[in-house]
Amino acid sequence: MKITKAQAQANREHVVATASKMFRERGYDGVGVADLMAAAGFTHGGFYRQFRSKADLMAESAACGIAQTVALSAGVNAPEFVQHYLSREHRDTRATGCTMAALGGDAARQPEAVRTAFAAGIESLLTALRSEDTVSDGPDPGRARALSLDTLAHAVGAIVMSRACPDDSPLADEILAVCRDAILASLSASTTANASSHDRRTSGIHRPADSQHTNGDSGALTTRTIKKAK
Repeated sequence: MKITKAQAQANREHVVATASKMFRERGYDGVGVADLMAAAGFTHGGFYRQFRSKADLMAESAACGIAQTVALSAGVNAPEFVQHYLSREHRDTRATGCTMAALGGDAARQPEAVRTAFAAGIESLLTALRSEDTVSDGPDPGRARALSLDTLAHAVGAIVMSRACPDDSPLADEILAVCRDAILASLSASTTANASSHDRRTSGIHRPADSQHTNGDSGALTTRTIKKAK
């Protein structure tokens, strides 16, 4: 029976979502096309009616997985993100966790399309993190981006190292705890420094004398506040 275009698209999305989880759990080389299609509930032959190659599916599934992380990060400030990301729960759930931590090492050896998907995903997550913790017209947007990138790279590296240890190893938990505390301390210091810089910039702004305004308006100036991490 011929399926509709809508059903074909739904089937494709289901295969991508299934692949995203399986690749995160087993790695790109640990999942064959036949096993993947069986897990999605389709035949092996149907794969090439939907995708040109396994590499195309790898790229698409990477974008899907990273998009899920970005969506979960919406409305979450950097300290909250770090607390969850560097938790034992996240460490132990590869299949539904961060694609970058689960497959970053594998992606480095894959075709350019896969690495391009990872680069685009990293940019998306950086944007999500910065939107919650920086002011768009702040004094140093480059520094804000660098802080977000440092936070993300530090967190991803910590998960990778922790997962490389046996599950019952005390070192697995120690890595998470030490890196979590270090990142949170760095974020706190940055927030304090930004607040101090803001105070210095605004300390010389004085309210104009009432006598200078014929309409009696005090001419009070307002200043933008910097959003502080919870």
